Amino acid sequence: MLKKVPHTYVIVFAIIVIAAIMTWFIPSGKYIEVAKEVDGIKKSEMVFRYNQDLPDTVKESFKPEPQTWQVFSALFKGFVKQSDIIVFILMIGGAFWIMNKSRAIDIGIFSFLKYTKRLERNRLMRVVGVDNIIIVLIMLMFSIFGAVFGMSEETIAFAIIIVPLAISMGYDSIIGVCMVYVAAHLGFAGAILNPFTIGIAQGLADIPLFSGIEYRIFSWIIINVVGVAFVLIYAKKIKNKPQNSPVYAEDEYWRNREQNESEEVKYYTPRIAWGVYAFILGALTIFSFLYPNTTLNVGNSSTSLVLIPVFTVLFAILGYLALRKSVHFFILLLLGYTILFLIIGVMGYGWYVMEIATLFLAMGIASGVSIKKGADDIAKLFLEGVKDILSAAIIVGLAGGIIVILEDGGVIDSILYGLSKAMGNFGNIASVGVMYLIQTTLNVVIPSGSAKAAITMPIMAPFSDLIGISRQATVMAFQFGDGFTNMITPTSGVLIAVLGVARVPYHKWVKWVWPLILIVIILGFLLLIPTVTMKLNGF
Repeated sequence: MLKKVPHTYVIVFAIIVIAAIMTWFIPSGKYIEVAKEVDGIKKSEMVFRYNQDLPDTVKESFKPEPQTWQVFSALFKGFVKQSDIIVFILMIGGAFWIMNKSRAIDIGIFSFLKYTKRLERNRLMRVVGVDNIIIVLIMLMFSIFGAVFGMSEETIAFAIIIVPLAISMGYDSIIGVCMVYVAAHLGFAGAILNPFTIGIAQGLADIPLFSGIEYRIFSWIIINVVGVAFVLIYAKKIKNKPQNSPVYAEDEYWRNREQNESEEVKYYTPRIAWGVYAFILGALTIFSFLYPNTTLNVGNSSTSLVLIPVFTVLFAILGYLALRKSVHFFILLLLGYTILFLIIGVMGYGWYVMEIATLFLAMGIASGVSIKKGADDIAKLFLEGVKDILSAAIIVGLAGGIIVILEDGGVIDSILYGLSKAMGNFGNIASVGVMYLIQTTLNVVIPSGSAKAAITMPIMAPFSDLIGISRQATVMAFQFGDGFTNMITPTSGVLIAVLGVARVPYHKWVKWVWPLILIVIILGFLLLIPTVTMKLNGF
């Protein structure tokens, strides 16, 4: 008889306890910045020092200690550490609950599926499979977002939309997570212009920003072909027999919601919806004058476009046509514009979770007003949405406690130092493989790509010079090591949040995803071999 798998909260707390035990056996230490002069040029590099060897000025702020009862206070600190993601989840959940009340998303999904059914009349479409095309296109879109501007936290909001779509198409919530989160992190691993990983790592390695892009594009294509193929094979299995899904029981929530919301919808347009339309159009008009040009940053290049004025004119036309049809289509337009301005905000104005959450909250309120809901009703709907998604927010805070324990115990940098010493006089292929393994292992305890780049690249780049490996290959090892394990590590607040939103238990996700992780990790190593054996542009 199979033993019952522990609750996700229990699993996370067990990892916190293990991390605390590690702080008793691993000596604490820290990387510090040391100024050096080489050939008359002053440079700074990161040097590791054990706690007893640190300068007094550093010791004043760095006071690690073995963790005991702190396994409980780490839960509190974890909530504080991940507070931005937690609030982001709650605001997104509340906003979408208000929008769901309008039934607009259900109508949008129904219309979309109805359109895809018409496509099946085409013989070529029947052979290829319309659903396959939809999955591939959605995954490629999010993979591009991950590869170009490092989409990660934003996938939490999209999961709320795509998971119900996957269920409506006859798949499961795992397919929904794959279409958004896995796709974005396949792109994140095969990053082409991601400023948060490639940009920082290449800058710290003193090589031209976004150089070697040709091989990165090739790697991105290969990674996505393998990743998307894996998802399509699983999707076919679930389509033929939905009961084969490991989350079939958990998906009962989504199926019931779809069934409850499948009643006939009455199309109408309240007068107040026209007022919302006028208000938003007025606000967009003001922003058009304040921000006539938007500079989109793509990698190391930028393009200035007249975006907001153009989209304001389009909103005036599309909003009028949508309201003439029904308020539901107007709310879908609001959702589309929210996603559009999310992309513009991230790429043009450096938005992060606060601005994105604010944008979705405004969308939720506008949706509520458009369907004639009063302030009290909107507040109640918002709280219902918060309650529905609260478990996802809580698990993010708990997972943050793992990092808190390792940081307070002062062992994160010690783990890095110990791994870096493991690299000896290997051949080039073995050396870049060890670098890759180190970065992959570190991603479990340091899920932040930019933070890991800041710590590891000042060490790895000079080391690669000594063993005759190009710094570009070292950056690629960092890039792959930073991306793949994001899809499985329990310290990733975004992964835990997406799984919480999708209602996929972590242990079931690990059981499902580990073959894909193993495949792409091996693929990453194979893609690293040409960086040390062939003459590639930028390497």
